[in-house]
Amino acid sequence: MALTQVSSNKCAGGLQKVFEHESVELKCKMKFAVYLPPKAETDKCPVLYWLSGLTCTEQNFITKAGSQLAAAEHGLIIVAPDTSPRGCGIEGEDESWDFGTGAGFYVDATQDPWKTNYRMYSYVTEELPKLINANFPTHPDRISISGHSMGGHGALICALKNPGKYKAVSAFAPICNPMQCPWGQKAFAGYLGSDRSTWEAFDATVLAASYSGPQLDILIDQGRDDQFLSASQLLPDNLIAVCSEKKIPVVFRLQPGYDHSYFFIYSFISDHIKHHAKYLNA
Repeated sequence: MALTQVSSNKCAGGLQKVFEHESVELKCKMKFAVYLPPKAETDKCPVLYWLSGLTCTEQNFITKAGSQLAAAEHGLIIVAPDTSPRGCGIEGEDESWDFGTGAGFYVDATQDPWKTNYRMYSYVTEELPKLINANFPTHPDRISISGHSMGGHGALICALKNPGKYKAVSAFAPICNPMQCPWGQKAFAGYLGSDRSTWEAFDATVLAASYSGPQLDILIDQGRDDQFLSASQLLPDNLIAVCSEKKIPVVFRLQPGYDHSYFFIYSFISDHIKHHAKYLNA
């Protein structure tokens, strides 16, 4: 599993790097970003995986979120992969901003022509961690996950589908109930087919209803002025209701005046990293 370094920049006392590799799961070249805090020079560090939203690459988070200062303070490695395969030559892959390129939705597609390449769930939960643990000074059993929008959906399902694998999970404006919103219905129909029962395996609200693993403390920040909240794309109330019923701890913060952008993420990212560090450094 050879890595090619694309870039390396000194940041907050550590190094912000980007790598490229040939993905076995996705059958294409993939890029991911890795922030190595100063502590990584001498010690092993826990890893926080960040999943970005629709249209994003690995660049959005590392250039806009301002995560490096808090990651350096708490001694966390942050890994931020791209959001989908790219350049696979699939007909229609570049036609929509909310499906195909930049919109992998962190599922394992079962439908042609997507099923060969669009396996972001397995990439994020299996292939990428193995790659990170083989090449960087990590604690393999001390990982957590976070994300924004489509990536918030990804973070939640990864944690709920793998009880005990992730020490903590958090999300910014996640798509909480994709089976019930236009974005999710479009993506799931295309990647998973018309049988809606197969969609349930990738819907955080459905997964929370049957969760029976160790306690998972969830932190969610949502901007009150988020245009996609009012457009019924995110549906956090559905998830919160199920978690309340199942006694899954959720801290849900509705932040007045904030929208869906990286200005919102930048404003609260240090709280999220502190949330993860509490569990990762315990």
